[in-house]
Amino acid sequence: MSERAAPFYCPYCGDEDLRPNETGHGAWECAACNRAFQLKFLGLLARGVQREDVGGDEI
Repeated sequence: MSERAAPFYCPYCGDEDLRPNETGHGAWECAACNRAFQLKFLGLLARGVQREDVGGDEI
């Protein structure tokens, strides 16, 4: 697993010109719209992933 996961695009304008921000972990800045934002992983959901298509094809 990588130390820092990078976003692919700005959540405000959609541009891909992002750079890490100096304010802290998970902080990014967008050169296109001049906004700074922070990403934070909150955790895993208690219920996990549930699939409805278990068991194969019915004929």
